Amino acid sequence: MREQEKAANLVEGARKIYHNLTPAELIEMAIVRKEGNLTSTGALRVATGKYTGRSPNDKFIVDVSAVHNEISWGSNKAFSDEKFDKLYNRMMAYIQNREVFVFDGFAGADPENRITVRFINEFAWQNLFVHQLFVRPNDEQISDINFKVICMPGFKAIPSIDGTNSEAFIVLNFEKNMVLIGGTHYAGEMKKSIFSVMNYILPKKGIMSMHCSANVGSNGESALFFGLSGTGKTTLSADSSRQLIGDDEHGWSENGIFNIEGGCYAKCIRLSKETEPEIWEAIRFGTVLENVYIDDETRVPDYDNDTITENSRAAYPIDHIPNALVPSIAGHPKTIVFLTADAFGVLPPIAKLTKEQAMYHFLSGYTSKLAGTERGVTEPEATFSTCFGAPFLPLSPLVYAKLLGEKLEKHNTNVYLINTGWSGGPYGVGKRMKLSYTRSMVRAAIEGKLETVSWQLDPIFNVYIPNECPDVPTEVLNPRNTWADKDLYDKQARYLAQLFTKNFNKFKDDMPVEIITAGPKV
Repeated sequence: MREQEKAANLVEGARKIYHNLTPAELIEMAIVRKEGNLTSTGALRVATGKYTGRSPNDKFIVDVSAVHNEISWGSNKAFSDEKFDKLYNRMMAYIQNREVFVFDGFAGADPENRITVRFINEFAWQNLFVHQLFVRPNDEQISDINFKVICMPGFKAIPSIDGTNSEAFIVLNFEKNMVLIGGTHYAGEMKKSIFSVMNYILPKKGIMSMHCSANVGSNGESALFFGLSGTGKTTLSADSSRQLIGDDEHGWSENGIFNIEGGCYAKCIRLSKETEPEIWEAIRFGTVLENVYIDDETRVPDYDNDTITENSRAAYPIDHIPNALVPSIAGHPKTIVFLTADAFGVLPPIAKLTKEQAMYHFLSGYTSKLAGTERGVTEPEATFSTCFGAPFLPLSPLVYAKLLGEKLEKHNTNVYLINTGWSGGPYGVGKRMKLSYTRSMVRAAIEGKLETVSWQLDPIFNVYIPNECPDVPTEVLNPRNTWADKDLYDKQARYLAQLFTKNFNKFKDDMPVEIITAGPKV
């Protein structure tokens, strides 16, 4: 077991520092320290306690003069520099005489547009998580550390002392290039905190940062899949006929697109080998299984069991997917798909968008918040998340929307809205759209098979619906046809259209009229 000799250079006061261990070493230590168990697949299974999802109410950005005028404070919570220093000092005291694990890696597959991040972890399994989720460098590639993430789940904040909202906290400091995380064992907080960092850094360089998955075909044409957690980004981008670029976070520069990460973080609930073979096979030695129910004796995972959470996860390096593209860099996208999981069951399963409609729906970011993704969410809720990633956007949403419009126009990219949610009725009445149908729609959009079909205008949502799509029953393409009660459909559709309009009112003073009128008709 390798141990870093110059401990003071990494984490002052720690008893032992394990620096850049291999996955095998980290797994051995996690098991010895009783942090988790090996499953029948060889993956390491861990449990994160009461925090089985992100805790957005506990995330803060330090408000200092250097960044004050850049941050969109309407959607981000401020934390004073003084409180940050006190919290940092209390965390450093907690670290004294403890073992810690350090991983140095990259955020960004593109050497021209990446940062070096040092993760300092209390647990071996969390260090394995970031080792697998971020870009793993060769030893000679490591230079200066651009950002530092200190994650100590065992350190619980005291709100009356620390100024937090609870025992959990995620505090980003863009002046000191540091993130503090404590009180929560959910590893996704580390991943998303660095995404927030990149959402601050990249747009200032004219690069669009995106909450999306991406893949590329044999012809070199890439495709992007925008959407919130649970809408299908990971599932739909893992296509055996295309190379996977990444499943969640990307940048779009003048040279093309690149993965911000080096791994995937797939939802496991109801995972099956038949419907998602690439992800199924990726869960092996080196993978971290979060909150997946396993049999105590056989150690066989039960992906259908939601006793712990609906938000069970698998974290694995991208090369666990056999057709992954490494390094994860590709050309400009030919097709973009906006994914939504509509709990009302009224949005079309697929519709083509103009540039103006694309900007409208990008700013709207409509979907249903799915069970387990955030604490307290037990069934789908209608939500609007700007740019399909509002919790991770430090800057004004208009910055990201403007970049999208410029990219679409410059590269003549096609944009489709695809509903992976409910059909035939709302949640509880209708059924979730069949994955096989959604895959066929995505394939048709990417391969240009919809360019020769006829279209009909949806009078409420103001988008064009194809009258046919290969390998998809015609009757499901128009959502109104799938409802037994057509009047109830009309009522629900108008209600959702009103929600769109009400939500978009906050942008009406900053958007051209052609974008405002590109939305649903009330």
